[in-house]
Amino acid sequence: MTQPPAEQLTSLRVGNQSLLLTFYQQNRDHFARWVRRHHNVEATPAHELLRTVLLDFFDQVADGRLAKMPPDLRAYLYGMARERLDSVPATSSTQEGSRLPEGEVARRQRVLQLFSQLGTDCQQVLMYFYFRGYNFEKVAGKMGYANATVARLQKAGCLRKFYEQVTRPVA
Repeated sequence: MTQPPAEQLTSLRVGNQSLLLTFYQQNRDHFARWVRRHHNVEATPAHELLRTVLLDFFDQVADGRLAKMPPDLRAYLYGMARERLDSVPATSSTQEGSRLPEGEVARRQRVLQLFSQLGTDCQQVLMYFYFRGYNFEKVAGKMGYANATVARLQKAGCLRKFYEQVTRPVA
């Protein structure tokens, strides 16, 4: 028996992601076929896209941007995916002029490798703040910190660790 939409939203707002996990498990194959048919995207990137869309939907609910449950959740989520796919330019990375210089490729790989050496919490704090644009209040809520000041201090500490790793001479 499924919950009424209002209860589903309340459940999501308090952090219960079981609705999203169930949706993912039940729809991932269908979603992959849909994305392949309409956007020519393989299964693995399609699954990643679905996970990203589900996290974006969860953020919309948690932030209060979504006040009521969409009447057709699947259509709503597929629409979010379509918007993401349509906003990505359809250029190939092998086209002339789109390749990065060799030194830049190596630098980016090193930065990614160093970032992956940070702890999971540091990675999340930095991702939330710099790549998702969350303010410290939202970072504190997502990470379970007491307040925005704790989130700010955690971000500063993580950024300091990352900076020390990046500026350390390559052996």
